[in-house]
Amino acid sequence: MKFNSNEVIMNITLKRKKVDKLSLLLRVLVIAAALITAGVVIFVVGYILVMGIPNLKPSLFELEYTTENVSLVPALINTLAITGLSLLIAVPTGVLGAVYLVEYTKRGGRFVKVIRSMAETLSGIPSIVYGLFGLLMFVQFLGLRLSLLSGALTLSVMILPLVLRTTEEALMAVPDSYREGSFAVGAGKLRTVFVVVLPTAAPGILAGVILGVGRIVGETAALLYTAGSVAQIAPSVMDAGRTLAIHMYALSSEGFYTKEAYATAVVLLAVTFLINALSSFLAKRLTSGRTVGK
Repeated sequence: MKFNSNEVIMNITLKRKKVDKLSLLLRVLVIAAALITAGVVIFVVGYILVMGIPNLKPSLFELEYTTENVSLVPALINTLAITGLSLLIAVPTGVLGAVYLVEYTKRGGRFVKVIRSMAETLSGIPSIVYGLFGLLMFVQFLGLRLSLLSGALTLSVMILPLVLRTTEEALMAVPDSYREGSFAVGAGKLRTVFVVVLPTAAPGILAGVILGVGRIVGETAALLYTAGSVAQIAPSVMDAGRTLAIHMYALSSEGFYTKEAYATAVVLLAVTFLINALSSFLAKRLTSGRTVGK
């Protein structure tokens, strides 16, 4: 059997052309998907800004809500309070739970798989189900009534799987050489986790926290059943109060304050952007700090 080098070269050339065409097609599809996604985001944000900015007026920023000014300040303060309280409950619990799963259990064990499966299942549950759970558990069974505390506890349960899974992935991304190096200089398990592993994984953990904040700030269904819709600043965490998302929903559903609802949407976007920017800044500072330290 004779070896035909020209035929082999021709076959290789044809295969390369097919691969190049497929690569070009995939690149075009990826770029098109990116452009479509960016276009949708820009359109939605731009539409809200165009419709909302002209309706921003000083009366919307008065301290007390009335039917004349339809102030959003009480809802803004309640939003910040319930966000901080929810993170205060969910973040330490989720982070410590992820530390236990990654650092103190057998990787790939049955227990870890069960916890991951449960967390992923809980992440896909609609928020209205969490609202009914919070109504039955926190509002009625525990007697916390419609209050910011009931809403914060419900939101904590809602974002806990998200914080747990993102923290777990961030911890697993830390190279084992970091842990081995810490053990080599005589550090114990606990010191290694809190001095070496957690600071290294901090940017990934903050990414999960950012996602959790976005879900908290934009939540309405769960809070309607647990935090209430009182349009005043809640005197304490045991009192009811509406957030910006609920405030916007209430204004738009009434049909008399549609322009004010668009203005509230602009403020909600601004609050979310500021929180995300602050979190990204902290993540960069933590990363740069560790780089300088090395």
